[in-house]
Amino acid sequence: MLRPIMLPVRFTLALLCLGLSLPAGAAVYKYVDIHGTVTYTNIPVRGAQPVKLPPLSGFSSPRKAAPSSSGSAAPGAYPEVDKSTQMQRDEGRKKLLAQELTNEQAALDEARRALETARKGDDARSPSGQDKLRRLTDAVTEREKNIAALRTEISRADKTAPK
Repeated sequence: MLRPIMLPVRFTLALLCLGLSLPAGAAVYKYVDIHGTVTYTNIPVRGAQPVKLPPLSGFSSPRKAAPSSSGSAAPGAYPEVDKSTQMQRDEGRKKLLAQELTNEQAALDEARRALETARKGDDARSPSGQDKLRRLTDAVTEREKNIAALRTEISRADKTAPK
């Protein structure tokens, strides 16, 4: 029974949405008052001048990369780096990853200790204790995932390092 009513309702909603989108193309006016204050508005005010704005666009076209001073751009238009600078950067990255791995391992040890302590606690069987155990278990799992990801990155860094 409601089917015949749905079509006019949808049509009305579509018209309403269309009507609400029309003000997006409304004119903009620039008004300068006696104190020199500049005001931009969509309401025409006496003495206001219409402002011509460029059309709005949701995207911009890709621009061609400017050629480097040597006349050829690096792949992907990235700046070229000499080998020794790149080696220094790679070593710095490896040190940073190693430090992060050490920090994550320490955090994992702490999370495991907290989980064991909570499992031995008196409230481990209560609903709040179960919720705490779940949060601590999630923390241990998250640390283990972080460590696995860091080890993967370290192995990639070792493979790509020049020898």
